[in-house]
Amino acid sequence: MGFVQEFKQFAFKGNVVDLAVGVIIGGAFGAIVKSLVDDVITPLLLTPALKAAGAENIKQLAWNGVTYGNFLSSVISFLVIAMVLFWLIKIANRFNKKEEPAPAGPSSTDQLLMEIRDELKKKP
Repeated sequence: MGFVQEFKQFAFKGNVVDLAVGVIIGGAFGAIVKSLVDDVITPLLLTPALKAAGAENIKQLAWNGVTYGNFLSSVISFLVIAMVLFWLIKIANRFNKKEEPAPAGPSSTDQLLMEIRDELKKKP
C-alpha cells in the first residue's frame, strides 16, 4: 500500500473526521460562552461586585511592582466560564435523560424453577 493510499485511509476515517468536527464546534461554542461571559454575565454580575469592592479596574491591580490584577482577572473569568459550562451541561443532561426500562421479569427457566421450588415447599 502506497503512502498516499495510507494517508487517505487515515485522514478520512470516521474518527479523524469526527474529531475535526468536534474541534470546530468546540471552538465555536467557546466563542459563544466567551461572549456570554464578556457581554452578559460580566456587566450584570461581576462589574457591580467589583465596584462595590472598590476594584473597578481589576486588571491594573498591583502590589510591590507585581501586577497580579491581570492574573486575577483570568482566574475570575475561568471560574465564571466553568460555572456557565456546568449549568449548560446540567441543563443538557436533563433533556438527554433516558428512561431506564423496567426490569424484565424472570426468564422462563427461572419461572419454571420457582414453580418447582414452590411445589417442593408444599410437600411435607
